[in-house]
Amino acid sequence: MAYHGVELQNSITIGKIFSIHYFEYMSNFSFAGESHNFWEFICVDKGEVGVTRGKSYTILKKEDLIFHKPNEFHDVKATGGIAPNLVVISFECNDDAMYFFNDRLLQIDETERNLLANIIIEARRCFDCRLDDPYLQNMPLKDPDTFGAQQMIKLYLEHFLIHLIRRYSNPIVLSKKLPKADSPKVTKSNSDAEIFGRIVDYLESHLTTHVTIDQICKDNLIGRSQLQKIFKEHCSLGIIEYFSMLKINAAKELIRTNRMNFTQIAEHLGYTSIHYFSRQFKKVAGMTPSEYASSIKAMAEGEFK
Repeated sequence: MAYHGVELQNSITIGKIFSIHYFEYMSNFSFAGESHNFWEFICVDKGEVGVTRGKSYTILKKEDLIFHKPNEFHDVKATGGIAPNLVVISFECNDDAMYFFNDRLLQIDETERNLLANIIIEARRCFDCRLDDPYLQNMPLKDPDTFGAQQMIKLYLEHFLIHLIRRYSNPIVLSKKLPKADSPKVTKSNSDAEIFGRIVDYLESHLTTHVTIDQICKDNLIGRSQLQKIFKEHCSLGIIEYFSMLKINAAKELIRTNRMNFTQIAEHLGYTSIHYFSRQFKKVAGMTPSEYASSIKAMAEGEFK
């Protein structure tokens, strides 16, 4: 008996990648606009922005997603409220399936959010440039780059687009799942995820205070070793390290909003001194608060290097 292979067909094929960006904008940022002969999408991770595409203007909020088709003029402006964080990716794709995205405003789900996060991770592994320069037109490759990073970007992006089309084209079918008995391992995994989510909410509500591991355990009725284990498994960080990251992310947003000076930000976030705040900021962000503010200001003024 002879075997007959099946040649798999692609519904969406990504060609060239032109840009992969994760932006942290000032609350007054404005990008004058452009048009180009390839696809681009903008997804809001935090805050909100106003986007022009062609003759229409749309306000995008957290988890909103919008596509710009080839040769469509588009611009983006912060609305002056919460300083926005954006994912912007532009790419070549000549498949008819892409026209599904014309003139739509979409919202991403958790699967799509994770796919975008993976694209950003792989981009940092293979491109030898910063991912937060809106005026960058060429992305040089690292030599050597991480094995498989370029291919993973292509696969994750194709998965992202296919998942969106499937979810919006047939949401009822995608949401219907046959009930099944969960194994103890699955049940424990779900329980740990719930605990992780609950404690992250707790940490986010305590960003302006100083908390200890003992206090976190007491307030959340959880043992110290279980707490550390869950955070290591879910984010590869210790609980206090994760809390520091949340604080510095909040500090970045306050810097970009430009309503407090560094001393006020440090006090607002519960740091005992501006010097300790600056050390923590550099440890987490890789630059001092002043360096971060300068780079963001330069970006807003179109002088980013």
